[in-house]
Amino acid sequence: MPILIHNTKTNRKEPLQPLEEGHVKMYVCGITAYDYCHIGHARSALVFDLIYRYLRYRGYRVTFVRNFTDIDDKIIKRAREQQTTCEELSQRFIRLFHEDMAALGTAPPTLEPLATEHLPEMIDLIGELIAKGLAYPLDGDVYFRVRNFTDYGALSGRALEDMQAGARVSVNEKKEDPMDFALWKGSKPGEPAWGSPWGPGRPGWHIECSAMGRKYLGDTFDIHGGGKDLVFPHHENEIAQSEGATDKPFAKLWIHHGFVTIKDEKMSKSLGNFLTIRDVLSRYPAEALRLLVFSTHYRNPLDYSEAAMADAEAGLTRLYAALAALADLPTAGDPQAPSVVNAKDRDKLAQLATAFTQAMDIDFNSALALGRIFDAVKIINKIHQALPAAPATADLDLLQNAAATIRELTGILGLLREEPQQYLQRRRQRKLAALGIEPAEIETLLQQRLTARQTKNWAEADRVRDRLLAWGIAIKDGPQGTVWDIQ
Repeated sequence: MPILIHNTKTNRKEPLQPLEEGHVKMYVCGITAYDYCHIGHARSALVFDLIYRYLRYRGYRVTFVRNFTDIDDKIIKRAREQQTTCEELSQRFIRLFHEDMAALGTAPPTLEPLATEHLPEMIDLIGELIAKGLAYPLDGDVYFRVRNFTDYGALSGRALEDMQAGARVSVNEKKEDPMDFALWKGSKPGEPAWGSPWGPGRPGWHIECSAMGRKYLGDTFDIHGGGKDLVFPHHENEIAQSEGATDKPFAKLWIHHGFVTIKDEKMSKSLGNFLTIRDVLSRYPAEALRLLVFSTHYRNPLDYSEAAMADAEAGLTRLYAALAALADLPTAGDPQAPSVVNAKDRDKLAQLATAFTQAMDIDFNSALALGRIFDAVKIINKIHQALPAAPATADLDLLQNAAATIRELTGILGLLREEPQQYLQRRRQRKLAALGIEPAEIETLLQQRLTARQTKNWAEADRVRDRLLAWGIAIKDGPQGTVWDIQ
């Protein structure tokens, strides 16, 4: 079965059919390097990390290019505010971006080109557009003639008459048409500048991705991706530039992920609901953020909240706890013992990888794929609880094979990268530290409760239990004594 991908340009799911058999070429727009990355950036990075991992899991060779914008109006403004150079500022935030990506556990792309390292390619592309009458110099600037590109608006589905000049493009009364956008910006006093046939200046925002995509992936490549906010004008303008120059399709498939919202509002600095990746990872494991992101289909809005993150961490802990419990099972079973597993559950565990792949093959439906994994964990826990003291060899083999499959599949999602016991111990320590409680304090209370129960002082035993519960400490009495864990 082929992988079906929702193509923004056609608004329908289309089969992935790489131009080069077995080799997928993918370009994703990266950050403008002038500030700390927020959780919207995290979603973008994680979505395309998942797509990158899954395509490789399905046997494709993938060339994944993600650029950095390291010269831009925002970079210039921030550098002035901080009394530094654009190069120092952008390099600093590129370094911090890489730190964030390492913390999130993303796989490095094949290439991460910088805009400032590709000025010759941009200048050549602009020259081609001028020669074809699709662009024109004007007082040191160069603009693209939008109305000369007949397919303008095909990606966003907008009529030209309804559009406004693109983001990051200043209005110039001398332009032939208000919709024309800048390919080259003439230098202003105090701004970085590079030489060009039209005078010193710097590239417009849109031209960099057209030039770098073409250099590393060819005139036409398989997948172009980014957030929904890039559909117009950025990706619309990339298409105009690239296809205007080559008369070839720029990308076969366009993938765009939804926004991150907070209380149903798009996250933005102006609304004061801006959360950096570092803000989130200071309070939650990176894998919990991954689980939250992948629990929603990539094209849908993702509403971030503390409650949603707490739920994601709880789900992550369920996965680790299930694997930790299996690690304590005996390595060898009784070949003569009867199985406690019914045929339906055995078949579901055996078919887990197939069910996961079927979900992911339909537009990378990570939410459905995760549901398959959690269904399998529920079955595993049920079987584990039903095992006798001397379990059947077939049942132990089934559980261990299921655990190995879960580790493999969650690896595609970048989950369960730690040893289960280490994760659970680290989580317990982190939760106790946040509460300001030492394990010895809990053990002392458990001993007080045991003494109260032995003397039939039920009121005191309940009081101790309630105090522990108020801390989020769950206790469980069993034949081997009382065990506790933090919720």
